[in-house]
Amino acid sequence: MAASPSVQPPGSPSFRAAERHLAVDGLANARDLGGIPLRSGGTTPRGVFFRSENLDQATSAGWEQLRAAGIRTVVDLRQPGERARDTQPRPAWLTTVNVDLDGLENTAFWADYWDNGLVGTALYYLPHLATMPERSGAALAALATAPPGGVLFHCVAGRDRTGQIALLLLSIVGAEPEAIVDDYLETVRRAEQRAVASGRADDEAASEALCRSLGTSTEAAFRAALAGLHLPALLAAAGLTDLELAALRGWRQHPAG
Repeated sequence: MAASPSVQPPGSPSFRAAERHLAVDGLANARDLGGIPLRSGGTTPRGVFFRSENLDQATSAGWEQLRAAGIRTVVDLRQPGERARDTQPRPAWLTTVNVDLDGLENTAFWADYWDNGLVGTALYYLPHLATMPERSGAALAALATAPPGGVLFHCVAGRDRTGQIALLLLSIVGAEPEAIVDDYLETVRRAEQRAVASGRADDEAASEALCRSLGTSTEAAFRAALAGLHLPALLAAAGLTDLELAALRGWRQHPAG
């Protein structure tokens, strides 16, 4: 059976991504994926799946806030070289599962997306899913099979790799398409806060300009990826088991507690 949805009415503030923000010291882009409206009615339960940017930015107080939110497992979507640059150990109470979503060894694929900046847009989502579906499948399987407790997934900025997995996860559970788009755009809206928290440049304007030069926009590129996603074919190619799919469709079979 699917997890019991919340019963808040349409129009509830919890439907807005900003209302799902998770206050974590050191982070600017952490949020609960609960409270998202479903096409079948109700909303996704809270306290089950979370998304964020690189957790290495979290302070000691931030780690305690993550623990208090019920998070017990992290699925890290970064490349090994990115993980090697972390400056602090992760707490003993946390289970970390590393899934390199990119697959840079597939140089033929990345030649068309890396150096030209398209890796920083949703324009690469569908090609990546078509070429390396098993990468996203491994990330989704890690979300489905994590030990009890909340599960958070992240990359560096929590924008595109995290955005791709959030798109798939929310599509699998049957979230309203506009809510999926709004969840992605919340990260875009938090560009300035993300830049300050990470000490990195705010590159949203450059990303938008690149999309515009190709006849689209940041938002339109994501909408196109969502509209073009053929979920049954992707799931068949991704290698997920029936039990893993059931866990994702049921939001891990339990509401927030």
